[in-house]
Amino acid sequence: MGFLKTINDFLVEYLGDLGPIILVGVLGLVIVAITVSMMLAQPEDPLEKLKKSAKAGTTQKGEKERLRQGGRNEQLERFSKFLEPEDVAELSKLQLTMRQAGYQAKDAVLMYHAAQFVLGIVGLIAGVTYVAFFIGDPAEVGTQKMVMYALGPGFIGYYLPKYWITKRVEERKEQITQGFPDSLDMMLVCVEAGQSLDQAITRVAKELRASCAALADEYEIVSYEMKAGKDKSSVLQDMGERCGVQDVSSFVTVLVQSATFGTSISEALRVYASEMRDKRVMRAEEAANKLPTKMTLATMMLTVPPLLVILVGPSVHGITQLGNMSK
Repeated sequence: MGFLKTINDFLVEYLGDLGPIILVGVLGLVIVAITVSMMLAQPEDPLEKLKKSAKAGTTQKGEKERLRQGGRNEQLERFSKFLEPEDVAELSKLQLTMRQAGYQAKDAVLMYHAAQFVLGIVGLIAGVTYVAFFIGDPAEVGTQKMVMYALGPGFIGYYLPKYWITKRVEERKEQITQGFPDSLDMMLVCVEAGQSLDQAITRVAKELRASCAALADEYEIVSYEMKAGKDKSSVLQDMGERCGVQDVSSFVTVLVQSATFGTSISEALRVYASEMRDKRVMRAEEAANKLPTKMTLATMMLTVPPLLVILVGPSVHGITQLGNMSK
């Protein structure tokens, strides 16, 4: 009771008699803004993406140009010794991370370190400028806070590209995981229709473009490498390493073993596609079972306070009026 009265007095003191109403209006606007942002953030309907893809009519030449790794940036090449790690293992690991994030260009590592360097310097300049012009007496603020204000933006700018790449890798892995069972079903249909594995991969990459662009890119890279004459086992293993998804790695192992022992690829695809469908259903059921637990906190936060205001508010108001009359 006293807590609600304290909040009400505070709002009335600083915002006037309409303070509580203003607060409720602001909270309503925030809830509406969050709802609109969540609605806008919903993934695009695959059917709409398919219609746009068919309307655009992208050609095979355009797809090759999109996947082709262009030459390195000459301006960044001058600073390669400064920007790129000298350790070969660290450089290879970072290149793999950039490919898993969807950046296939040769100078992706250079661009990553250049972004870290530039954003770090910009953040440091912004922090020093804020300390120099917007903080009054340094003695009142304290040395520790001064250092945090000056160096904090620099650290944030430096680690921002790393956060972005990590987020991109996770999103791409999730997209590949969701679209992989459908790609296996399409590949099984193509193989059983009489196409070879190379032709099936090419067709699946073309049909999968609208629903799962990341997996379509990986299949197209596999198709082009096979056409270039690279060993099929190496191409498939490289795909599993680039994707970084356990399901794809297991699928690559199944295909390699099937080719090694001479078993039917269609039979292996049928069994593995059935397992992937069951696994996707299990993931959906797991997410559905987690949903009530996740909604409990939000339900309590959005339901209990309004109920308290409706049920307890009149009583608090009556008690306040009686207290004023007794005085």
